[in-house]
Amino acid sequence: MKFDLETVVIAVSFITSFFAVFLSNGIIIGVPAIAQEFAMNNVIQNWVPTIFFLVVAVFTVPAGQISGKFGVKKSLLGGVLLYLFASIGAVLSFSTESFLIFRMLQGAGVAFLNVSAMAMVVQAVKPQNRGKALGFTVTGVYLATSLSPVICGFLVHNLGWRSMFYFVIPFLVLCIALMIWKITDEWKTYENDKIDTLGSILYGIGILLFIYGFTTLTTSTGLILTILGLIILLVFGAYELRQKSPVFNMNLFKNKKFTSSNIAALCSYIAVMVVTTILNYHFQYVRGWDAQMAGMILIITPIIMAIMAPNSGKLSDRIHPQKLAAIGMGIATVALLILTFLNGDTPIYLVILAMVLQGIGMGLFSSPNMNAIMSSVPPKDAPTASASQATMRTIGQTMSLGLLTLVFAWVMGTLPLATKYAGMVIQASQIICGICAVACILAVFASLVGVRSKDKFNTDRPT
Repeated sequence: MKFDLETVVIAVSFITSFFAVFLSNGIIIGVPAIAQEFAMNNVIQNWVPTIFFLVVAVFTVPAGQISGKFGVKKSLLGGVLLYLFASIGAVLSFSTESFLIFRMLQGAGVAFLNVSAMAMVVQAVKPQNRGKALGFTVTGVYLATSLSPVICGFLVHNLGWRSMFYFVIPFLVLCIALMIWKITDEWKTYENDKIDTLGSILYGIGILLFIYGFTTLTTSTGLILTILGLIILLVFGAYELRQKSPVFNMNLFKNKKFTSSNIAALCSYIAVMVVTTILNYHFQYVRGWDAQMAGMILIITPIIMAIMAPNSGKLSDRIHPQKLAAIGMGIATVALLILTFLNGDTPIYLVILAMVLQGIGMGLFSSPNMNAIMSSVPPKDAPTASASQATMRTIGQTMSLGLLTLVFAWVMGTLPLATKYAGMVIQASQIICGICAVACILAVFASLVGVRSKDKFNTDRPT
């Protein structure tokens, strides 16, 4: 059977997007078993997911310039190979140190994978089909989000934690085979540019300090690191504006469609990343459900997102993508406002309604917003635009989880999460949902700013 280039590129993008999220999300299920085998204390145990996200954040922006210079396909192939090598290494780990090293390598591979897969879709797919193609990529993310806890839970329970890493190996090998034998084209946009080493270092240090500091913001050290990280990132921005070949082209932010779409993406991830955790706490600590029952209900939102994403992406090829994004975040705002009043007496149908609205809203927002980001820059800057949206996602997710930590620490102090403290769980959850609703409203306004902007999209698409 023959497949055209666009079909193969979309398939590779879907698979890589799915498995990039699969282990980063599903690893939580296996952490207790990993910690038990390697005798990790609770601090080291928390580093299993955290160190992965930190490395992804550090390497994302440099990955944009590197993929543009040496080729998007080569960078994606390198990212998948590194991810494959690190997954095999995790299986063979014999100590805490060796396991964490392979988790870091996985993070570096995923950084290149995230940036290059998106950039390759933009380069290989015709502009009139781009939104649909990006929608399938987003669908891979949402499917992994919904299915990874279920699949990983089954694998860990029946076959041990190493089976999670075994599971991804054949799919990564499939992607490698498709790229080697079916994708013969290559796309280079920064071939003549020099690698901005100092800029990469400034960005890496700044984002590392900011993200790590924000996750420990309740401490004086966390506050200092957060502020220091922001200062270094500002220095990075000023430095990049003076470079002929910057690791990140700051001039792209002069385009209001690009800037507004990135701000909307950041606000959306801040708003929604924490909702699943809030609902999980509500089901288990307020309603007293078991983990299995809670997990079955929590699948509702990501499944709706996965259904909506390709359709909204296709729609954004005909209708202004930021109009769709604004409508989507407006619907998500309604969902967050409902959850702001969530308590022990809230009817379960109302909770499910909020989850459905969130799924519809985010499904209608994500693909069009991503399409707007990628279509608001010249084709040569596709790797940088891809790195930008990936960075917004990482920062937004981290800040959202940091918000959870901050508010629960403020309301509950050092008390453990338990049913007997359901009242405080409800109070903290309501505060967080209120803040997240405000973030949704900001995302709506950011999208509307982009709609009204006189800046043009750089492809054949609706204005």
